[in-house]
Amino acid sequence: MPVTAAGVEYLRTPDANFAGLDGYDFAPNYLEIDGLRMHYVDAGTRDGPVALLMHGMPTWSFLNRHIIKRLRAAGWRCIAADHFGFGRSDKPVDDGWYSIARHIAAHRTLIETLNLTDVTLFVQDWGGPIGLAQAVAMPDRFKRLVVMNTWLHHDGYSYTKGLRDWNAGWQPGGFFGRNVPDTFDLGSFMLLPTAHAKPADLMALVANGTPIPTDAAGEAVRAGYAAPYVGLGRAGHAGPRRFPLSLPFDNPEGGNAAAQARDFAALAHWQKPIDFIWGGGDDVFTEDWGRTWAAQFPQASFTLLPGAGHFPQETRGAEIAGWFLELVG
Repeated sequence: MPVTAAGVEYLRTPDANFAGLDGYDFAPNYLEIDGLRMHYVDAGTRDGPVALLMHGMPTWSFLNRHIIKRLRAAGWRCIAADHFGFGRSDKPVDDGWYSIARHIAAHRTLIETLNLTDVTLFVQDWGGPIGLAQAVAMPDRFKRLVVMNTWLHHDGYSYTKGLRDWNAGWQPGGFFGRNVPDTFDLGSFMLLPTAHAKPADLMALVANGTPIPTDAAGEAVRAGYAAPYVGLGRAGHAGPRRFPLSLPFDNPEGGNAAAQARDFAALAHWQKPIDFIWGGGDDVFTEDWGRTWAAQFPQASFTLLPGAGHFPQETRGAEIAGWFLELVG
């Protein structure tokens, strides 16, 4: 049942849901913001260089586990929070509570509370608008940006069919709007872009309850991404539901469209290192878009991961971390 803090009804995922997740053995840390508990990973030596790793939809800090482990072993301090509504963070049940501006404010509070400086920022998906807003607002705290399969809304940005279809699928009558979580969970969805399942497998699960055929590695992925929501029901999915319905072409206010456009313009003046790492198989944020964006920065590097999809941290995380460590020496 939801509980209330500062007038906000929310659900809290039981700790038992996170026991034994494959590759995710980080101790939990929590920051209270307006009566709600925000979870974050703080792994590695406290006096090491700082990596701040952001997640998007429908993931949580579990997505960055491979990168965190590799960087931690190399002496880095890795911070990876779960947005409200995701992971081990509290989950307000009112869809209208969620906005991109609110997610940005929460992460700013985390950065300031931990007094993070000389930060290398890793962003992907919704982590792009939320994380890059921090670098624009507090540039003195950041020394390098690593940008993966994301965007910032601005005039002239062409939203792909993949992204428009994703938005349509989460509308009240859409495929995901109808079936999550009643027929399949978000962990099952993550089997598709990580090559552990085929579209027909998901359709069969929804249509007649046929279990998705996968191997042990696929089941570990499914369990990891399902864990935050097991037992919470439809009310516990408000956070994931609001991200695709906050895309600026559909919801300019909730998606922080005007602020994103200002951040895009401001970021064009970024003169510190910026590295683009792009999953070349992504039909949401395409290789062409990644290269176009990177070309705005004379100092940028661009690394293509052929065949990698929208979630390169999941499928190529150790490789990304290894490449980054070689790059920074």
